[in-house]
Amino acid sequence: MAAKIENNYGDIIISNSVVANIAGAVANNCYGVVGMVVRNAKDGLVSLLKSSNYSKGIKIGVEDNMLTIDMHIMVQYGVNLTAICGSIMHNVKYQVSDMTGFEVKAVNVYVESMRVTTA
Repeated sequence: MAAKIENNYGDIIISNSVVANIAGAVANNCYGVVGMVVRNAKDGLVSLLKSSNYSKGIKIGVEDNMLTIDMHIMVQYGVNLTAICGSIMHNVKYQVSDMTGFEVKAVNVYVESMRVTTA
């Protein structure tokens, strides 16, 4: 279900994929985030998504004109998970609220994978 605002001039409807793209772009700009991921239900493998497919790794829920955003991410090895998830939650909540005008009830971050690079 898409988010909807009613005013004197008519209705404004924002699709979930637009909100997901905003949230994904904001999260990808946070330090330590490698990208959005999607887990294959059949074999449990995690796949890194391209920027055009953020909506597959982000689920948007709408209830009483308030948004709930579930994000599945991959992070870089060595980052503080608590700090990075807190940063994502704060930035996504602020930016989505600012750009869409909707109140964000919750941003849930699921760290699905970690990228380990060898030197």
